[in-house]
Amino acid sequence: MALHVIVLAAGKGTRMRSDLAKVLHLAAGRPLLSWVLDAVGTLQAASTVVVVGHHADEVARLLPGHVAATVQAEQRGTGHAAAIGLEALDTDDDDTIVVVPGDMPLIRGATMRGLVAAHAAADAAATVMSAIVADAAGYGRIVRDGDRVVRIVEERDATTLEEAISEINTSVYAFEAGLLSRALTRLGTDNDQGEMYLTDVVSVLTAAGHRVGAHLIDRSEAGGVNTVEELAAVSAQLTARGRVG
Repeated sequence: MALHVIVLAAGKGTRMRSDLAKVLHLAAGRPLLSWVLDAVGTLQAASTVVVVGHHADEVARLLPGHVAATVQAEQRGTGHAAAIGLEALDTDDDDTIVVVPGDMPLIRGATMRGLVAAHAAADAAATVMSAIVADAAGYGRIVRDGDRVVRIVEERDATTLEEAISEINTSVYAFEAGLLSRALTRLGTDNDQGEMYLTDVVSVLTAAGHRVGAHLIDRSEAGGVNTVEELAAVSAQLTARGRVG
């Protein structure tokens, strides 16, 4: 069994008030994507691919030689992006696929390794990296049945009861490659955005009787960057850690 990584980095980031691809914005002196690649690099994966789209050539130029780029020409959601990334990898069904967004600079290498270890120990079809937060606004919520994750609901599609859930999806996952591949073919677009959500893979897997678990991490590492205000906040945190480019 081998480990492979897909980094999702195709988005424009419309709320950043800039035409620059979101992952190229600087946090503590370095592009967001560079921080993420440092963290996943500690996994020593057999292969790593970055799904690019907006300003694809500029993003691809950031990548070290051992990391490949593949293009999502049409932005059809995270599920579609993951499918494009998976197609670019040479995998066996029992391999592990880690999927991580390219705008999550606070994630640590040790935390990524913890996810992979938890996934292997649970012998799960998928493991979702999650966190408990005081204010879950803007995040997908983890819906559980005991220690199993039943589904992930995006906030825009959540009921009032689901909105009250404090366990959030960080958008980082570990999957069994063969099950992920088959689940991605079953994703629909019946949601508020009309997109293929990677989060819906969880529902597909659980409906088929597969186990999906969650790996809880410290909330300080859970945030992504969607606005200039969030960019400033994560830059301050990286600087406080002593991690400056």
